[in-house]
Amino acid sequence: MNTTDHLRRAFTLIEVLLAMSVGLLVLILALSMLGRTRDESARLDESVAADRDARAVINQLNADLQSASFHPASVFEQSHAPWPGDRLGIFSLQPPDAQAPTDRIGDLCAIHYYVKDQLISGKTVRCLMRGVRPSSETFRALHLKQAPSLFTCSNRDEALAFGIISFEARPQIRNPAGQWQAWEPLMTQAPAALAFRLVIARRELAAKLINTAAWNGDGKARGLLGMPSMALSNRHLEVYTAIIRYGHPALTDLRL
Repeated sequence: MNTTDHLRRAFTLIEVLLAMSVGLLVLILALSMLGRTRDESARLDESVAADRDARAVINQLNADLQSASFHPASVFEQSHAPWPGDRLGIFSLQPPDAQAPTDRIGDLCAIHYYVKDQLISGKTVRCLMRGVRPSSETFRALHLKQAPSLFTCSNRDEALAFGIISFEARPQIRNPAGQWQAWEPLMTQAPAALAFRLVIARRELAAKLINTAAWNGDGKARGLLGMPSMALSNRHLEVYTAIIRYGHPALTDLRL
């Protein structure tokens, strides 16, 4: 074998460098695709977690509202903050297993929804709370004309969802044209439905909201949350809306 044949079979330095460059490019592309797949999987997991919380809220709120009866002491407190945290207090028929036997003298209970910051594992987390006052407590407060006491925060209340950016529960009625419009306390007609809107932070964003000011969207968190009007386009937020019927057909107006 002569020198010419040997050179014809061997790789030149340029060919070796070119092969290494192609291999490195393929490796970079593979790692990039792996990273995107991992990120997409994480985003999917976050969406599933937010959807689970939102379904729990909507299902519970739907059950409470459809068994509700309007009373003048019902609470429809609307927040005027950029990211609202409304407060809702209603009277609702609850199943027997929703009350302790010693507290049950009927089905009518007071239900309280509100937003509260809780310290969990050393970190502030904004939660949607639900409080239930049993029928014995409810009837006693109504009898003594102390209904507002039923809708105060208590350590008995439970967190229904976590990572809440805003919670809106706005009472609605239908106008003569059949369209929904805001209900006002001075109206003689009871609300027919609630316009519900819930904004939940994905875990990546929630981890950066370390205190109450951040959850309010103040300071540096303003850039993370963006404008409330742009919540639907913010990839770190999940937005849920619904119109939920208000009122039990057999208890359209409760006055005790």
